[in-house]
Amino acid sequence: MHQRLLPFAVAFVLAGCGNPTADGPKGPTALRKVAPNELRAPSDFASIEDTRERSRALFLEASRVFTHPRCVNCHPNGDIPHQGMNMQLHDPPSVRGPEGHGVVGMECTSCHQDKNVELTRVPGAPHWALAPIEMAWVGKSPRQICEQMKDPKRNGGKSLAAIVEHNAHDALVGWGWHPGADREPVPGTQEQFGAIVAAWAEFGAECPAEGAKP
Repeated sequence: MHQRLLPFAVAFVLAGCGNPTADGPKGPTALRKVAPNELRAPSDFASIEDTRERSRALFLEASRVFTHPRCVNCHPNGDIPHQGMNMQLHDPPSVRGPEGHGVVGMECTSCHQDKNVELTRVPGAPHWALAPIEMAWVGKSPRQICEQMKDPKRNGGKSLAAIVEHNAHDALVGWGWHPGADREPVPGTQEQFGAIVAAWAEFGAECPAEGAKP
């Protein structure tokens, strides 16, 4: 009797294993699709229940700005700025100098004013300069940039609140959305970007896994 029922019992168990319950493993949460020039809103990440995972996902979204050539060009890993979407070395030749503002006779502000000069296509914004070498982003992954951004020794001594404020309101950061001429801006708006960075910090300022990409 028991031997005759065994095949049915095995089939029942296998069938149950093939249908995960609502409490079973779940795949990555699907996010709303956006165009390359758009950013998602923090509310788009609300479906990620684990707040640490939500924070990591938010930083990946922010990294679409951090890793854009328009931003990375001023965060070189050497003493020469980059320019253009192909991140070529600055032309005419220019070097970092002792404080990131160029050298005597070839300071950044010799050409770059506090706003874009459309006639000559020279970009400009207040406090035009290179980021300190400790803040180099060229060749860095989103995780590496995240870890660097949270480290006071490598972020200019900024607190997490100061990082949020800097990204949301700094005029030089804001230039990335208004680069002038026919230059491609970074995705979204500075207001949207600031909201994403703020939400990342609010949910723990977690860093994404190495190899994770937006």
